[in-house]
Amino acid sequence: MADEQHGLVFPSDDEGRRSTTAVGRGVVADALRPVDPVGAGAAERETAWRGEYLLYFRRLVEAGLDQPEDALSIARAGLASVHGRMRVLGDDGEGTLAQWPGGTDGFTQVEVPGTAEPVEELVLPYRGDRLRGDEIRRQVDRWVEAGVVEPSVAQAVGEVLANPAWLRLEGHTVAVIGAASEMGPLQALTRWGARVAAVDLPRSGLWDRVGEAARAGAGTVVAPMALAGESGVPGADLLADVPALEQWLAEQPGTLVLGNYVYADGATNVRVSAAVDELSRRLLASRDDVALAFLATPTDVFGVPSDAVVQATERYETRSRTSRTIGRPLRAASGGRLLRRPYAPGSEPGVNDSLVPQQGPNYALAKRLQRWRATVARHEGATVSMNVAPPTRTRSVVKNRALAAAYAGAHRFGVEVFDPATSNVLMAALLVHDLHTDGGPRHEHPWQDEAYAAAHGGLWRAAYAPRSALGLAALLGVGAARG
Repeated sequence: MADEQHGLVFPSDDEGRRSTTAVGRGVVADALRPVDPVGAGAAERETAWRGEYLLYFRRLVEAGLDQPEDALSIARAGLASVHGRMRVLGDDGEGTLAQWPGGTDGFTQVEVPGTAEPVEELVLPYRGDRLRGDEIRRQVDRWVEAGVVEPSVAQAVGEVLANPAWLRLEGHTVAVIGAASEMGPLQALTRWGARVAAVDLPRSGLWDRVGEAARAGAGTVVAPMALAGESGVPGADLLADVPALEQWLAEQPGTLVLGNYVYADGATNVRVSAAVDELSRRLLASRDDVALAFLATPTDVFGVPSDAVVQATERYETRSRTSRTIGRPLRAASGGRLLRRPYAPGSEPGVNDSLVPQQGPNYALAKRLQRWRATVARHEGATVSMNVAPPTRTRSVVKNRALAAAYAGAHRFGVEVFDPATSNVLMAALLVHDLHTDGGPRHEHPWQDEAYAAAHGGLWRAAYAPRSALGLAALLGVGAARG
């Protein structure tokens, strides 16, 4: 997504500058204020935001752990702050998101039917194999035993295996926002015969890939086509077209699933995430059958269940003599930053902090915005599928040398990094499960909803706090990453 200043933008100050730091810092402060005014004040006064933002994004989780109402208050305040601060830039100047004009031109629709027979069973690509039935069950059980996924993943996948007719998602239209995304479910859903409303930028390269997936599948893919467009290429610009997209999606048949799979570099990531959130807000208000779907990044802060704390603590305390010997001087030389224990023993819930500094505060805010919407929508009765996706070798990861190296060395610390093909199908299967079970079981506290069926790759149950091992993983993996 290009970063031209049009449509949804960061607000400008008196000198015409659009500060992403000011917005990020302000949103975090506003979100903390209802339950942690001291933390809110500290965030507002922080002068080194790009270096210190990790502390405040952790605090946003910790401040909401005491009572469910606290987490809900943080989510509501954060959403209100984003929607109050962001602006829409048009021919007549800047306005608020609520004032976003609909314009005179909307979308017509193109439809691409699949040509294949539907795949009527779950088939999971994994390390060159195509797993089915009990093979999938055994592999998920191995992941559970290794601490790579939460035990509830096995329960959810087992229910999908027992109900293969679920895969077709009969009676649903799944809007895949970010249709060409590597982590999106487009290919899996079309193979299973689902109806997909595909939304991505009107660029021929993107739509060649989307059209190829649609024709190779067994479902139906529809896409918006601008009435006034001259390119002849389907697509929409989220930064400019939210009102028109809302009108188009509001008319789609069946239960509408709004799936947020957008990603962009830098500040544009916040802009497109805010645009999808505004689209979600409008559709939830205009239809009573809208479900929301998200993929949470594993490189964030989460409350985790006590059995994860126990397993991680046990691994730390029973690590090898060599690891202990190497670890002591490293911790001493780093002032305690390297190879730290992951949790205080007995923490319930534990706090897993897997934030990666290289991803930056804009990425953290864009992903936190999605979690806040999931929390609020679920509380208000909507069906929400929000699952933590595993670390995955996507293009956006491997083009960052530091992250690519860390992922290449992660297995040395008990973390499994997935191939995109495995992540796509696994997360699409969890989406199918959630859409047939009212979003999965509802829990007392939002952190428990987020932890359900989390496929974190082992970050929650590893022997060391993830960030304390990240640099060493990168050193160990640098050769493999270059290869």
